[in-house]
Amino acid sequence: MSGLAVETRGLTKRFGRQPAVDDLDLAVPRGSVFGFLGPNGSGKTTTIRVVLGLAAATAGSVRVLGHDMPGSLGRVLPRVGALVEGPASYPFLSGEANLLRLDAADRYAPSATRERRVAAALERVGLSHAGRKRVRAYSLGMKQRLGIAGALLMPRELLVLDEPTNGLDPQGTREVRHLVRSLAEDGTTVVVSSHLLAEVEQVCTHVAVMRQGRLVAQGSLAELRSMGRTRLRVLTPDPGLARGELVRLGLAQDDERASADGVVRAELPDGATLLPEDVAAALVGAGVRLRGFGVEQETLEDRFVALTGEGFDVAQ
Repeated sequence: MSGLAVETRGLTKRFGRQPAVDDLDLAVPRGSVFGFLGPNGSGKTTTIRVVLGLAAATAGSVRVLGHDMPGSLGRVLPRVGALVEGPASYPFLSGEANLLRLDAADRYAPSATRERRVAAALERVGLSHAGRKRVRAYSLGMKQRLGIAGALLMPRELLVLDEPTNGLDPQGTREVRHLVRSLAEDGTTVVVSSHLLAEVEQVCTHVAVMRQGRLVAQGSLAELRSMGRTRLRVLTPDPGLARGELVRLGLAQDDERASADGVVRAELPDGATLLPEDVAAALVGAGVRLRGFGVEQETLEDRFVALTGEGFDVAQ
């Protein structure tokens, strides 16, 4: 079996002459919680639609669970659960009735255990109390959870969730995060498409970052965090002297001018042999009076903004 649940090579999707996805090489490890991250309009949903056979690629190849797509749709899709572009339901039916009809449409779902599986799915997403209510009375968050329940009616090897916490209150968001973690612990690969940085940081093990249809970063969450820069912040009444010593040490500075409040910043380059404490000692040795000295590690938010050129929502 391939070590990848989803793999794309040179995947391209154009609408007319406009590329929505451009030469994408995506690698989703089996058993991971994979955060597919990027600002709205960056190509995440289009990629998911192509991967699931809902749209045709202009160029490139797609493999899902070890099979070429879309040629193996019939073999692959029964092993995949998905919630893409919001849940669809019959508003005049109850949540339970919607799930019963959805399950009945699945030729691979055994009818003998249908009611039991629907009840279990409702319980897993926290909707047991509302199963008999008509969906038109559901809040947006409840409808979102009902859609996730529909993706969980049968055991899945791969679960794809497009903006799964959209419309959820903080408690509902926590419940979805817990659900995603529990699914991953059971061996399901979960792909979470989102523009919410906090969601990705708290639940995902691997991340891919999209910008204007192109992949700008991919790897484990730890790898992306390690890409951040380390900055030094020096507070001193001798900014000119401090700046000169930092230049002598070969440290690149964010700004050639010291700020009016006596703060001088420098950047430790990748692979630098100097430790922050070495820099502090060198400054003192050069006669720089230190009022403060600190290390500022670039946050994951800083890194993503640098990669995409756009901000991310960092809180629900």
